Amino acid sequence: MNKSPINTGAPPSVAAQIARLPDMPMPEIKTLWQRLFEGEAPTYNRQFLERRIAYRLQEIEFRKVDPNLLDRNKRRIASLIETGQTKKRDPDFRPVAGTMLTREYRGVTHQVVSMGGGEYNYEGRTYRSLSVIAREITGTRWSGPAFFGLKLRLPAATKRGGAR
Repeated sequence: MNKSPINTGAPPSVAAQIARLPDMPMPEIKTLWQRLFEGEAPTYNRQFLERRIAYRLQEIEFRKVDPNLLDRNKRRIASLIETGQTKKRDPDFRPVAGTMLTREYRGVTHQVVSMGGGEYNYEGRTYRSLSVIAREITGTRWSGPAFFGLKLRLPAATKRGGAR
């Protein structure tokens, strides 16, 4: 007995769209490229086209989840053009939705998924702060971004005002 998928009228998820790419005929891949990039496909290399289409689909979807992402990137680009250097990180940096942060602590691997909007999922629960998660894991107060490696640590000599 063949069961046809239920059509809810909603568009397929990004993951479902990406999963279908290898099975799509090349003419459909090119049509999808034209719709997403508003131009002709630059090559006949299928693997290249599939990867770029997958990236673009995610870019479009996650922009909806984190509308500040585009603004942050524009500020970083403007700063790079103006100064010729990039900053280490914007103070309002948050991982893109779907980013998995992994940290091993005392022999146990802990994984946190960024859900966008400043929320994180850890062990099936939603948290508004990485610091709260780090405290739950360690039992002590931690900077969550530092614990998960999002905040760069300065060498000890730099913290004290330079080498002597």
